[in-house]
Amino acid sequence: MSTDTQHGESSLLIQLQHGLKREQFERALHDIRAGWKRRELWMTLGLQDVRQRYRRSKLGPFWITLSMAIMVLALGLLYGQIFGQDLHDYLPFLAAGFVIWGLIASLVNDGCQSFILAEGMIRQLNAPLSIYAYRGLWSTLIAFAHNIWVFLGVALWFGVDLNWNLLWVPVALLMLFLNGLWMALFLGLLSARFRDVPLIIGSVVQVLFFITPVIWKPDMLPGRALWLDLNPFYHLVEIMRAPLLGQPPSLGNWLTVIAITIIGWAVALFFYSAYRWRVAYWV
Repeated sequence: MSTDTQHGESSLLIQLQHGLKREQFERALHDIRAGWKRRELWMTLGLQDVRQRYRRSKLGPFWITLSMAIMVLALGLLYGQIFGQDLHDYLPFLAAGFVIWGLIASLVNDGCQSFILAEGMIRQLNAPLSIYAYRGLWSTLIAFAHNIWVFLGVALWFGVDLNWNLLWVPVALLMLFLNGLWMALFLGLLSARFRDVPLIIGSVVQVLFFITPVIWKPDMLPGRALWLDLNPFYHLVEIMRAPLLGQPPSLGNWLTVIAITIIGWAVALFFYSAYRWRVAYWV
């Protein structure tokens, strides 16, 4: 076989591979868009998940709010004494941080389970795979909608300056939603293939809770340690907590979150394009 023939066959093979990858990428994007259009379905499923969790209880989903209120009050009184903090400033800080951390932790942990918990539906229902990622996000947002009332109650009680910076909160929530979606798509794939991933991620999230300024303030660190700025969860928390506390958002926090979002989506789309079709076999 001549060298020109071999070169031509190699070029054709490369073109076919590139064409296949492009087709997989376009199908993945179509799946995500099609899943978004099926909002009525995944909103219903997400709401059912929340109701099922509190089935037969007297208060129902309002246990979400009550348990968060008890946790914030207990931790606020305890750590306020340990850190020697004025509760007038510390309790609103803790309430905002704890509510936001609950949202982020749920996005990560529930994202790992997005496909595993939908095993039966994935095998029986002909629907976009991304529906199950949206489903988990919606149930998490419902819980957040219950929990945010805890912060609002604390903020009103202690007279937090709720000013025009609150307009940043919906934007921050949108950014967290976008990050939660790529986490659900990416971590959902990994968890469906490797069942140890949710356990590993859960342990990592627990550790990150203590090294992220949720129960302690950043200014408690001497010299503001470099690793604080390197902690992506700090920036994810801060883009929403600062406006809730009446403070202007930090450009550094926003730039970091935007970078996390872009990189996260690039990684998620790469894996989702390549392995989306295998999920039905993995679960």
